Amino acid sequence: MLKSSKTHSILGWISFIAISVGLYMAFIYAPVAVNPSTGKAFISQKIFYFHVASAWNAFLAFFVVFIASIGYLKNRNPKWDIVAKVSAEIGVVFTTIVLATGPIWARAAWNRWWDWEPRLTTTMILWFIYLAYVLIRSSSLEGEKKATMAAVFGIIGFLDVPIVFFAIKWWGSRYHPVVLEGAGGGGLAPTMLQALIVSVIAFTFLYFYLLQKGIYVEHTAEKVKKIKEKLRAKTH
Repeated sequence: MLKSSKTHSILGWISFIAISVGLYMAFIYAPVAVNPSTGKAFISQKIFYFHVASAWNAFLAFFVVFIASIGYLKNRNPKWDIVAKVSAEIGVVFTTIVLATGPIWARAAWNRWWDWEPRLTTTMILWFIYLAYVLIRSSSLEGEKKATMAAVFGIIGFLDVPIVFFAIKWWGSRYHPVVLEGAGGGGLAPTMLQALIVSVIAFTFLYFYLLQKGIYVEHTAEKVKKIKEKLRAKTH
């Protein structure tokens, strides 16, 4: 499925170009926002473009885990298991970026590093869920038993994604802004909205590049493992 290195190369270059354009649009093309609380320039707002793009791709990654886990339980095909494993690892990385960049923005906007408001709290829970998923994958369980347990966990864990997305609507928030709601991007200036869209697209390319690379590595590791087993069998 992933024998062609040309595909890796093309996706890698597209990701590189898209991220370069995203950086240009975030830091140069989009204007510096003004902090409504202080009336001063709000440089930390630039993090917003990467914060939202990471959140979107974390959701995408966990959705792929959800679909691949269903696929594995239905067909018991190891290819689905590998896709779910790699996507979960990427999703944890993106969620970590969300949790790391959020407080930097919050410190400047809210004058505090953290607040236990609905979206932040449910995002933290999401991070712990998929961190646990990754730990299951690295446990001492073997073969189909580990894959089955991980698949069930991956499906159940995805239930938190819509909760994170709708958290503000359901429970409100003292601080967290609602982004991209309604026509025109939820009050964002057009240039800011364009920079955000480009950043999301760039990170999405990066996700697919990392996914393909990870799957390729897993397949290679599996082949090496089988070769070792054959060699070990011959020596006994």
